[in-house]
Amino acid sequence: MNEQLAVIYWDSSALLSYLFKDSYSDIATEKARQKGVHLVTTLTIAEVYTVISRVKRDRLLPDFMIDSLFDMLEYGPWSRLNIVPDTTSLREVASKWPLRGAGLWHLATAKTLQKEFPELMIMTFDRDLARASKGEKLKLCVTVERI
Repeated sequence: MNEQLAVIYWDSSALLSYLFKDSYSDIATEKARQKGVHLVTTLTIAEVYTVISRVKRDRLLPDFMIDSLFDMLEYGPWSRLNIVPDTTSLREVASKWPLRGAGLWHLATAKTLQKEFPELMIMTFDRDLARASKGEKLKLCVTVERI
């Protein structure tokens, strides 16, 4: 039997829950272990680097833990994408959903990728992004009720 691999688009909320212990970490870890393609964009990486660097600057964790976080980000199951959402998707989702800039960008990017990967699922713990994704007929890795 030929099982189709999952294609999972991770936003920064999901990736941060994987890296830092919070109420969603167990779910994020479970999803990260799922066989498939785990996509992260340069925006997600930039947002996560920003958080890790702030934690380092504020000396909230020792350096060896910061190094470990960077290693987890670098060597985890992530496939990095250098992609830009198409402007049609940006305009359409902006007119429908009251999202902040990064959420809008993630949603439009996921919709752009969905054209090539119809099985794409979005992994997010951002309630607004999850609702908008559901409204745009994107499959969610985690139901909005669990968020």
